[in-house]
Amino acid sequence: MDLDTLRKKIDEIDQEVLKLLNERVRTAAQIGHVKRLEGSPIYVASREEQVLRKLGALNQGPLSDEAIRAIYREIMSAAIALEKPMRIAYLGPEATYTHQAALKKFGASIDYIAAPAIPDVFHLVAKGDADHGVIPIENSTEGAVSHSMDMFFESDLKICAQIFTPISHSLISLSQPNEIERVYSKDQAIGQCRNWLHAHLPNASIHTCDSTTKAVQIAKDDPKAAAIASILASDLYGVPVVAEGIQDRLDNTTRFLVIGKESSGFAKGVEFKTSFLISVDHKVGALEKALGVFSSRGLNLSKIESRPSGKTAWEYCFFLDVLGHFEEETVAAAVEDLKAFCPFVKWLGSYPNAK
Repeated sequence: MDLDTLRKKIDEIDQEVLKLLNERVRTAAQIGHVKRLEGSPIYVASREEQVLRKLGALNQGPLSDEAIRAIYREIMSAAIALEKPMRIAYLGPEATYTHQAALKKFGASIDYIAAPAIPDVFHLVAKGDADHGVIPIENSTEGAVSHSMDMFFESDLKICAQIFTPISHSLISLSQPNEIERVYSKDQAIGQCRNWLHAHLPNASIHTCDSTTKAVQIAKDDPKAAAIASILASDLYGVPVVAEGIQDRLDNTTRFLVIGKESSGFAKGVEFKTSFLISVDHKVGALEKALGVFSSRGLNLSKIESRPSGKTAWEYCFFLDVLGHFEEETVAAAVEDLKAFCPFVKWLGSYPNAK
């Protein structure tokens, strides 16, 4: 076929795609109306993942499954915006990695609220000023984000989804590396670049701040300072990148959580993860006994992390991630066993185990 014929064919396909897209969005709006009448949540992570997995199974290419997910993310974002104005709180300011993770999860049609610190994300959701919040929970290089974990001790909010985002750090400054005297960033970002900083800026002093974007704002006003942040933050605030990819590991990835007032309901065909917070008695074998309620049922624990309880010196609680949904019989039975001998058992939420 010649070029004009192919272009005409594209135009005809676009016309049909647009017609079907609007029909899909109108149907989604009707679903939203039914949800509001029933008092059901507009955003349901398990249903979203169920739809995306079905599309992946139907996809015959040449589009990749990742491309299909990205396209449908924006379609779903537009549909949600029509069903009900949704607001997502995130650790700000604009252009932080958490902001980028939120956009990746919810798309461009949703309203976003930048929160100055992790506790503020929880408070905005708890007060109803935001429908959901996005927070960092752990990094593949630096480990757990303690501020996020500690908020779950007191908060009644639930985890309803997770997001994995590759993290590539840049050194951002008005000056060249040999002129930089101070480096600013969030503590996690600094830890992820520790070896690079030691090798390339051994004489620079290191300073932590609330976010990577805040660090760029500091570097914009201080020619002797540099920030560790994303290229997006560099573009947004007009501060040049002087070195790219300075993280110590190429596979550096951060896991983010979506929090809300409700967890994600069960859906067939979706693999789930469930998070708990537990404490055990100071007795020999107490932790082994607690973990045994999962292994005895063939349930895979994908994470265990200890944190000070904040109540008594040297008293610790444990964060557990187990594959399965809270509503599944094996998981529910394990929880009942835990409650029989653990002083404290708190379900933090069940959510799709999206990669």
